[in-house]
Amino acid sequence: MSISGRALEAFQRLSVIWRLRLALSIGMGLINFIGAGVVFLLGILVVPLPVVYTDEQALENLVLLLLLMPGFSFFGLLRGYVILQPTAAWVGAGRRPYPDEQRLLLATPRAFFVLHALFWGFGTVVFGIFNGLYDQQLGWTVALLVFISGLTACAVSYLLTERLLRPLARQALRRGVPDRLRVRSVTTRSMFAWVLGTGAPVLGIAIVGFTSLTNSEVVSVRQLAITMLVLGTMAFGVGLVTTFLAAKASSDPIRALRLSFAKVSHGNLNAEVQIYDGTEIGLLQAGFNEMVVGLRERERLRDLFGRHVGGDVARAALEGGVQLGGESRHVGVLFVDIVGSTALATERPPGEVVALLNHFFDVVIDVVHQHEGWINKFEGDAALAVWGAPVGVADMEARVLQAARVLGQRLRTEVVELEACIGVSAGIAVAGNVGAAERYEYTVIGDPVNEAARLTGLAKSHPGHVVANAQLLSQAGDEAQHWIEHTPVTVRGRTEPTYLAVPID
Repeated sequence: MSISGRALEAFQRLSVIWRLRLALSIGMGLINFIGAGVVFLLGILVVPLPVVYTDEQALENLVLLLLLMPGFSFFGLLRGYVILQPTAAWVGAGRRPYPDEQRLLLATPRAFFVLHALFWGFGTVVFGIFNGLYDQQLGWTVALLVFISGLTACAVSYLLTERLLRPLARQALRRGVPDRLRVRSVTTRSMFAWVLGTGAPVLGIAIVGFTSLTNSEVVSVRQLAITMLVLGTMAFGVGLVTTFLAAKASSDPIRALRLSFAKVSHGNLNAEVQIYDGTEIGLLQAGFNEMVVGLRERERLRDLFGRHVGGDVARAALEGGVQLGGESRHVGVLFVDIVGSTALATERPPGEVVALLNHFFDVVIDVVHQHEGWINKFEGDAALAVWGAPVGVADMEARVLQAARVLGQRLRTEVVELEACIGVSAGIAVAGNVGAAERYEYTVIGDPVNEAARLTGLAKSHPGHVVANAQLLSQAGDEAQHWIEHTPVTVRGRTEPTYLAVPID
């Protein structure tokens, strides 16, 4: 990337963090400005005060507010800059955040909540004392009004900060939720929404009721009706909006999780969800992604396992577990061996030899799998294919013979550089896991395996290089018409002659 390109990326990263600072500054300023205005209007117009609130007192409270606001604004901007500085460090550098930086980012809404709580707590004390100089009950009433508005402002600041930080949280949590995270709960978010939309107005109604009971002569029926109407409307309208927003903040990631689970259930193991929530839902999102990673790893191991031992063996092991030992099975065996492999290895470069062998085995595997068999093992330049173990195969003899015939034809036309011989047999053999508990393999042992290997040697003297035990023809159905019986031969290691069959070219 050019220097100008890197500079542009760096500028874009810095613009992200400064846009965030600007949005938070404007948002927090509006929250506190509106909150202060609500306190003033509630005190003047809505909540009945225990004494007559003169214009002079209202002006003095306004002047006090204007005197406090510059200090609050300066300290708030400074503290907000410090709170966001760890996030600005990794965003500006264009790197992934460290776990501590992840935790600080997720704690940012809580930090702004505490900051606003300090401001409004200080304002509650100052305005309570200031108005208490005129009348003690007035001081308590104003303090309660400031406190209620402060609760609302703090809750809004928390929800707004959490919303504005969501893109950065999505980026920071891309690799999961850090350990030892002090998780925000969905309950906390819901409680903030309740305080903002319902708790504060209802508390205001309770204060009005308490005031009317303790000092009924200062509260007229009209004034009480106005207060109930305003605060009740606030509780209904604002409560509806905040409850909807809080519910949506939880339902959106849950809906994304549901859709991702549906993808996984349909076999899509590449499904992931973006983590942008610092509550228990974020942990759920991270847990889903970890689960999918585990499923992908398991599927990869299953695929590798199947490639090493065969799909049927792999499924049997995964479904029923693995035990050392074996069982007697009626199996079909196909043995294929390359002729002149020693000369091949000495006359050609190693890379060319490996490429030829891979091409040869590609054809062998393709034919065997097409005919419902599986490769039990590779032995240098030879391969052993098995039918009937660990699970039975319908029309086994026909499938084995057809596989041998087709394989011979394909090797002669597709792998012309190599010459291979094929032997086919069937019968009772022992199939099972052989070895030790630490290392074992599924294999087939018995006379059919030995005979197939011996017939491979005899196949060298036949034009098609494919020889089978003729006893298979009686069970091969229509496939038998593609074979012809040949002169019986006594193979090495036996005393009785073996009747042979070769394909009809």
